[in-house]
Amino acid sequence: MKALGRHLLVEFYDCDKKILNDLESIKSLMLEAARKSNATVVESVFHKFKPYGVSGVVVVAESHLTIHTWPEYGYSAVDLFTCGEEVDPWKGFDYLQVVLNAGRRTTMEIKRGKYEDIGISEDSPYKFGVKQGVRV
Repeated sequence: MKALGRHLLVEFYDCDKKILNDLESIKSLMLEAARKSNATVVESVFHKFKPYGVSGVVVVAESHLTIHTWPEYGYSAVDLFTCGEEVDPWKGFDYLQVVLNAGRRTTMEIKRGKYEDIGISEDSPYKFGVKQGVRV
């Protein structure tokens, strides 16, 4: 099934609580996850909550990566939404699972912008929302 994008919905459990509550660590890890996915970072915004928790988004040319943490439970919710043939959100997933020290995880991949639903032909030059290296 051809689609414009791939969206991973991830739940990480039993993570390192100290990391989940550290804004700079979370920001650094999410930026690296984007790079490991071969995405092009455009901008990022992160926020530390009181008494604890971090939320953030990394906007990439190919869509976005987000995280919301609940350190008190060792839990984080992560979205990795990417478009383009050269970007692999599963590489970012693998990286985050290790660096957050996740003991357990659940994942679901959703195809976004399915060609047949949009009416894009399989031989379209605009595959994955990209034509000749330019996002459309």
